Amino acid sequence: MGIANGIRKQAKKIAIGERHTSAWAQSLKEAAEELPPPLHRLEKDGLDVSMAWAIIGIFGILFLAAVYLMSLILIPITLAVVVGMILGMAAEKLSRMGVPRLANAFILSSSVALVIFLLINSLADPLMTLANEGPAFAERTINRVMPYLERIRWLHITPATFESGSMSIGALLENTGNVLHVVTSSLTPALVQGMIFFAALLFFLAGRVNLRKTIIMTFRTRTQRLAAIRVINAVEQVLGFYFATASLIYVGLGVVMTVIAYAGGLSAPVLWGFFAFLSSFIPYLGITMMTLAVAVAGILTHDGLLIGLMPAAAFFTVHLLMENLIFPAVMGRRLEINPFVVFLAILFWTWMWGAVGAMLALPLSLIVMTIIDELLIEEKTQPQLPK
Repeated sequence: MGIANGIRKQAKKIAIGERHTSAWAQSLKEAAEELPPPLHRLEKDGLDVSMAWAIIGIFGILFLAAVYLMSLILIPITLAVVVGMILGMAAEKLSRMGVPRLANAFILSSSVALVIFLLINSLADPLMTLANEGPAFAERTINRVMPYLERIRWLHITPATFESGSMSIGALLENTGNVLHVVTSSLTPALVQGMIFFAALLFFLAGRVNLRKTIIMTFRTRTQRLAAIRVINAVEQVLGFYFATASLIYVGLGVVMTVIAYAGGLSAPVLWGFFAFLSSFIPYLGITMMTLAVAVAGILTHDGLLIGLMPAAAFFTVHLLMENLIFPAVMGRRLEINPFVVFLAILFWTWMWGAVGAMLALPLSLIVMTIIDELLIEEKTQPQLPK
């Protein structure tokens, strides 16, 4: 069919005088006249469209299944790529200062490892204290909430419920041991994922420039290559600017939460501050879970209900002011994302990859938003590029 169309095009050019007539041209014209007329493209009916979408859906489901089954490898690699893109601006500055690429990658990856080590070291003592006080904390919790549970008659819960059976203190401690066993058994995969993360981060930062060139050169036309350069630069700038600014703001929130926990009489105030900092990177769900946890801890710590809820109210107020006043004032309107889309992304990635997926939901949404913004919005003013 392609040869026949080419013969027709050549014959048409000869017919309108674009080429000089020759014996070869005359035979070509005669051959074109003997060819059958071109076939017209048939219109697809509803069944064909449904089959096409069904095939796309099947491949989509298979892709999601592969992402879920390969989570042990994909989670640290995806996290390393996101962190590497966040550190892209710092890598560019070090390269301009004359630092070699390998040394550049080693410095940045070592800095990330050092920050994680310092965080784990600072949280080791509060976590050990919390683990040692677990039985006493469980007993205080039962004694504290028992008056409220007894008021709900349809639950049929009395003090005798916690003296024997599956809800007794002994059973709870045994279940705590089972939970610790599960945590211990999952420690080895966590270590493996940590090693994969640091190795992938090191290699990604070391080969970042070559990877950029490879991605750009896969496109054929100059316009497509310029668009690829623009998209890659925009993604790195958005991720770097967002997380650098958000980290500074949320560190301040963590310090404020530490002060609130200390003033409110909560145990391990440093741990509460770290959880406030970490949960802030998960929009909506993070603040909700953190506020509920502070409220429960306050109620269990104090006898009065109003006094127990004060730390949670203070944290929620501070977080609300930061998210609605400070954060928009610093970020502006350049990084606005539909809240419903972010909520769905958090639910999806939490279902796929757990807590790490919840933290990756926002950066992945920012990446998709930036790509769409750079490629699909035609009315956006583009800079004049040299020819």
